[in-house]
Amino acid sequence: MEINRMIDHTLLKQDASVEAIEKLCEEAKEYHFASVCVNPSFVPLAAKLLKGTDVKVCTVVGFPLGATLPESKAYEAKLAIENGATEVDMVLNDSMAKEHDYDYIAKEVALVKKACGNILLKVILETCLLSDDEIIECSKACVKGGADYVKTSTGFSKGGATTHAVELMRKAVGPNIGVKASGGIHSREEAEAMIKAGASRIGASCGVQIVKGE
Repeated sequence: MEINRMIDHTLLKQDASVEAIEKLCEEAKEYHFASVCVNPSFVPLAAKLLKGTDVKVCTVVGFPLGATLPESKAYEAKLAIENGATEVDMVLNDSMAKEHDYDYIAKEVALVKKACGNILLKVILETCLLSDDEIIECSKACVKGGADYVKTSTGFSKGGATTHAVELMRKAVGPNIGVKASGGIHSREEAEAMIKAGASRIGASCGVQIVKGE
């Protein structure tokens, strides 16, 4: 697959403007990225701008801390889909991950996946906060809950994607579940390193620069 079709072109800044989202969508159309990833309030606009294109509309739920109730995340996903989202990235509860309550995580993912139905669900682990064993066990719990992808980072904590975390996640979920590397990926070289480690999707705000090799 060409690298452009592996990129979720992302803008999740708290102060993102309408103009910036419009630019994001125009770039996504021009470069045929896999999706744009925007906050839920911008889903209707992105869905309108990308209607009839090959670019998906991805949004985030429970973002960025993952500390809201599972029912809140499920309802947030439901509303986003009604507004035009065609992919959902949810943040799991990292407190429960640190408690090693993997049953909670599996049940939380299952509840959100039920709300998503056939819509692709990616589950974000804040891997910079987790040990290797916790990354592995959380990834397995996500698969048990029905996740289509596991994802490395929100980009809002103390670290982003690493090839090591991607390798751990790929090993944990096997070949049939997606792995998304996200957070701090700024160049084609970095993106290709993540893909080599096992990533099948790249989340980045620098999608155009990655494609151009800048």
